[in-house]
Amino acid sequence: MMPETTTQGFLVNMGDWNEMVAEQLAEVNKIALTAAHWEIIHFIRDYYQQFKHLPTMRVFIKAIAKTLGEDKGNSRYLHTLFPDAPLRDACKLAGLPKPPTCL
Repeated sequence: MMPETTTQGFLVNMGDWNEMVAEQLAEVNKIALTAAHWEIIHFIRDYYQQFKHLPTMRVFIKAIAKTLGEDKGNSRYLHTLFPDAPLRDACKLAGLPKPPTCL
């Protein structure tokens, strides 16, 4: 069963997240998860646990480039995975709050 979400599709309770929930959220958002998606989802979850806040898109890209390499730390790559809004959708599928910089 799908946990409770906000009107924008973010989990109400972050503790409800697991990979099965991420699969359900991806399905609702019409995203077919691949290993590349999981890499970014786990990256943003680790980032949030470490820093206790969500980055801006620019900081997100730089952090990915530093950790996963320049080929993944760029907006073109992230838009291939999350076409609508990479940071917002990665956070949504990772069970994190909506980034404050996203409309």
